[in-house]
Amino acid sequence: AAVGVAAALLLALVMGQLTIPLLIETITGAIRTSCMVCIILISAAFLSTAMGYLHVPANVARAIAAMELSPFGLILILSLFYILLGLFLDGISIIVMSLPITLPLAMQAGFDPIWFGIYLVIMTEMGQITPPVGFNLFVLQGLTGEPIGRVALASLPFFFLMCLGVAILCVFPQIALWLPTLLYG
Repeated sequence: AAVGVAAALLLALVMGQLTIPLLIETITGAIRTSCMVCIILISAAFLSTAMGYLHVPANVARAIAAMELSPFGLILILSLFYILLGLFLDGISIIVMSLPITLPLAMQAGFDPIWFGIYLVIMTEMGQITPPVGFNLFVLQGLTGEPIGRVALASLPFFFLMCLGVAILCVFPQIALWLPTLLYG
């Protein structure tokens, strides 16, 4: 990022477009965006800590394990679980709090751990575009100045595309496992 900023400043200087008011406006915008991101991260960390102390993800994951579902039933329930967690938590918190319980469930159901890791990354990214905590929505809202409702509505087609991608990944797990199988035999 620093190299990109330096290159942009050098390019603007060489082209004669770098002015003091433009520099001040750019720095002010960067500070506003950074503060917004920090506030979102602090809020998400607080909520994540509260949910962790209450053992919400662990209790829900144990309830899912008690259902003794078929492999595809398990993935369907886990998908709903991760979408629900995405409503309230940031991606790292989702992974850290749920993975110790959901990975053994998935492996017991016969899913490859590499496949499950790819599935989890996609589900976590889906969580990043689901309101009210959807981190990426707030970044886009801060950059565009559009209301958060409009940004969330505009991200809806991408959410559905990701749902379709997860469904395809579940039906054809070879998509995720082809390259690791090729590399490691």
